[in-house]
Amino acid sequence: MRNPIGKKVAQIKPSGIRKFFDIVLETEGAISLGVGEPDFDTPWHIRDEGIYSLEKGRTFYTSNSGLKELRTEVSNYIKRTQGVVYDPIKEIFITVGGSEAIDLAMRAMVDEGDEILIPQPSYVSYEPCAILADAVPVIIELKEENQFRLTAQEVLEKVTDRTKILVLPFPNNPTGAIMEKEDLEEIVKVVIEKDLYVISDEIYGELTYSGRHVSIVSFPGMKERTILINGFSKAYAMTGWRLGYACGPQQIMEQMVKIHQYAIMCAPTTSQYAAVEALKNGDDDVKMMKEQYNQRRRYLLSEFKRLGMPCFEPYGAFYVFPCIKKYAMSSEEFCTKLLKEEKLAVVPGTAFGDCGEGYIRVSYAYSLENLKAAMERLERFINRL
Repeated sequence: MRNPIGKKVAQIKPSGIRKFFDIVLETEGAISLGVGEPDFDTPWHIRDEGIYSLEKGRTFYTSNSGLKELRTEVSNYIKRTQGVVYDPIKEIFITVGGSEAIDLAMRAMVDEGDEILIPQPSYVSYEPCAILADAVPVIIELKEENQFRLTAQEVLEKVTDRTKILVLPFPNNPTGAIMEKEDLEEIVKVVIEKDLYVISDEIYGELTYSGRHVSIVSFPGMKERTILINGFSKAYAMTGWRLGYACGPQQIMEQMVKIHQYAIMCAPTTSQYAAVEALKNGDDDVKMMKEQYNQRRRYLLSEFKRLGMPCFEPYGAFYVFPCIKKYAMSSEEFCTKLLKEEKLAVVPGTAFGDCGEGYIRVSYAYSLENLKAAMERLERFINRL
């Protein structure tokens, strides 16, 4: 029989995050700090709205773009948080999580051979999605000495005549790095000068611990050049509801919706009704969860300092990215040995790009009780090294 697998798909590596997650499921007594999933239940009033939608028999397809009411609430949310107005009919549509929006944006915008700039370490989907869209992923290695922030000079060094899109993955998974207004101002100059488009993944925007999150769409001339991607998984503890959204210029949205129409039809209807409630009445829930995450963040930073593990201070998302270079083993070896010997799962930095070597990602989307138990296991492990 001929090979049934396409070459393009075969060359893509499976997610390094899921690999460790799958092992944990088979390891009795393991503690996992590996998956970026809130340990909070979805707030009850949001769940209740989903239940009510089922009780009312709202089990139909919505429009391909999503419920008009939800798109209106997304528009209201962005206006009040970033001061930017999007037309809910023409410039916003609802996706199956933020990950679908990343995939659709790339497929809708690039031709074969176009280059997409991807800062790394970063979320595992960007590079595979670029490959699947027949684009050329061009990696920009973020540096700890810059607090893992993207600099304008780093962008300029990678731009060519084929560069079309810059991915802006902040607040960042896995590092927790953020971009402040002053950082973005310099990026904006390069984007406009080089006539680039931006895919800004802001799924962790609400989880910013140093002031308020600033979106690149709030800068003059950038709304027209940016696909803003966000969703409900992280801030509202709605991972399993699988709901995100994309905002951008009408001509790009139309093409993204076209692909979405054939591949998905529409996002889950029950989830959309629940998300309306989240945006209308969920601010206090987000504030509460953010305060808890910040407490856990400070605890882990103090613990890594006590253990002598260098770790720059993250100001976004719910991850820390400590350095393990002094232990003279690869990130993969460190994490594998830690899981085997102490039944503690964290993720190798290389899961987020080759430049993540020498680091591990530790999620604090877990209770303080679990984090304390995990730090005891980690301390025993490194004391033996």
